[in-house]
Amino acid sequence: MLTPSAVANAKPQGKPYKLADERGMYLLVKPDGARWWRFDYRRPDTRKRNTLSMGTFPDVSLRKARERRDEARKLLADGIDPGNKRKAETLADADTFEAVAREWFAKFSPKWAASHADKVIRRLERDVFPWIGTKPMAKLEAPDVLAVLRRIESRNAVETAHRAHQNCGQVFRYAVATGRAKGDVTRDLRGSLTPWKAQHYASITEPGKVGDLLRAIDGFTGSYVVAALLKLSPLVFTRPGEVREMEWPEIDLDAGEWNIPAERMKLRLPHVVPLAPQAVAILRELHPLTGKGRYVFPGARSIKRPLSNMTVNAALRRMGYDKDTMTAHGFRAIARTILDEVLGFRVDIIEHQLAHAVKDANGRAYNRTSFLPQRRKMMDAWADYLDTLKAGDNVVPIMCKAS
Repeated sequence: MLTPSAVANAKPQGKPYKLADERGMYLLVKPDGARWWRFDYRRPDTRKRNTLSMGTFPDVSLRKARERRDEARKLLADGIDPGNKRKAETLADADTFEAVAREWFAKFSPKWAASHADKVIRRLERDVFPWIGTKPMAKLEAPDVLAVLRRIESRNAVETAHRAHQNCGQVFRYAVATGRAKGDVTRDLRGSLTPWKAQHYASITEPGKVGDLLRAIDGFTGSYVVAALLKLSPLVFTRPGEVREMEWPEIDLDAGEWNIPAERMKLRLPHVVPLAPQAVAILRELHPLTGKGRYVFPGARSIKRPLSNMTVNAALRRMGYDKDTMTAHGFRAIARTILDEVLGFRVDIIEHQLAHAVKDANGRAYNRTSFLPQRRKMMDAWADYLDTLKAGDNVVPIMCKAS
């Protein structure tokens, strides 16, 4: 922990160096003698590391820097990124594209999945803000936005160009609604980009080939944690990030349930996943290894973080499945297809278990426990069916319509 005298007596050296204080704050001493207060923290939405400037010494004293750090920590405790808040405040008085875009993002991103929010803001920061971010919304015209999109398109990132077009349109419509633009100029750009069609995630859906995949997973020779993640993925068929970031407090092994909180779900609604006995067995075997930590599948470098989002795809490549054959997301397609076309379960039950936006006859979203008995029956039948495929049995399944 620093003292005022230690800060005042900090001398420059040939290279920048840090003097640590506490709670993420430190003094960065540069070769030119400048002394900068810095605060390191992790963004609430993505958990990625970020650094916030607290000013320079002597203009900002040690006491004042600590007060600013504590204010930032209070924001973090409320789930607010102090860096984003500062950027929004800095631009608040200017109706520039970046100012309006950050305001739009701050308003709507809390309802998005963290991974989606991160992609949107990075796309804007990397591909849009550098060229039109400082321009007033009211003066931007369709050719200005098209030039940005053409620049993205020129590097063959056609999908990114279309998504940037969509994001820019959302910003313009928000600007119109808040009185800072007269119209959405991106509407005039329809048809001006190279056509692009969303591609489905590669997946295997033929039962015999699924059996081959399950046997390959059983023969995986990588780490025990990764092997367990591979074995569990087809049994729960949640989104890859949801199973990869699974936490032990969410799991009730005795009840055979995994309760995913709303903040980790794409639709921001809590979700319950019934665990078949086969899934429970995998987790019970893994518990002695990782059960003392937060994550069921902790990273190799730090137990404080889950496995990388590339882990399952990398393991599939190692087993000989290329990106055009099978992906981590493909386990959902396997379940969706076979549960419907082979095992004959009701589509609405399957869709609800996939955590898609399913509504009842009155247009209301089903809650987390809707159809739980039917879904539990389905998940048990699914696990048993996967066992028959893995064993290579030529079993003709009995149609199992869930009632």
